[in-house]
Amino acid sequence: MSAYPLSVQLYSVRDAAKADPQGTLAAIAAMGYLGVESAGFWGWSPKEFRRRVEDLGMRITASHSPWTTSASVSQSIDTAKELGLDVVAGGFGRDNFKDLDAIAKTCDEVNAICDKLEPHGIRLYLHNHAWEFDRFDAGDGQGPRWGHAILAERCPRVWFEIDTYWAANFGAEDPVAAVRHFAHRALFLHIKDGSLVKDQPHVAVGSGKINVPAVVAAANGRVTRALIVELDACGTDMLTAVRQSRDYLVGKGLAIARPALG
Repeated sequence: MSAYPLSVQLYSVRDAAKADPQGTLAAIAAMGYLGVESAGFWGWSPKEFRRRVEDLGMRITASHSPWTTSASVSQSIDTAKELGLDVVAGGFGRDNFKDLDAIAKTCDEVNAICDKLEPHGIRLYLHNHAWEFDRFDAGDGQGPRWGHAILAERCPRVWFEIDTYWAANFGAEDPVAAVRHFAHRALFLHIKDGSLVKDQPHVAVGSGKINVPAVVAAANGRVTRALIVELDACGTDMLTAVRQSRDYLVGKGLAIARPALG
């Protein structure tokens, strides 16, 4: 089984960053994380944000800022270049996956975004929540399948960041099967853990109900660039949980990180 470079989605530590953005970045670096996925730039320009991350010995793995839509493609391209990235992130709300007509319109938008990105050598990756893993019967003889799978078939140029917790759809689906299905196009895996109960906070990776080793084993080592820890909210101290998540993933041989300081 492959081990993957380890990053953290900085949305996880947004509260700490409000009080001390530089100190929060330094704390992440001291934990041994190799990279970060940005969610906003904490009052700095993208170039300054990148410099501060790299000065701490980390890199920008990916960015959720700006969120790429048909209206923001130019801004996404410019920001990606400033961050040294060849990918931009996007995703959609529940209404975009509420029925087959909505999914068809979402596919049209995704393909239009890919058209605009292609001349710049930049790829779009989509981050999911739970609703992309509701099932629909498209009437093509394949039976009910995930909305995200229908989109993948109709949008062959798009890539994916599979959020492995939300892909479980609160226990209705198997996240291992989801990762396996998208493995040939999953540039990143969001790794989080919890009770699989709606509206309950997440927990440190390895201490919830997700079979994390099996999820990671389903990835494609030739495609997936990084595991990215993300805890949207946590019932314990967030920085502690982020550190515990790093320790679990490295200890299980699933992720690659630097030695932690302290």
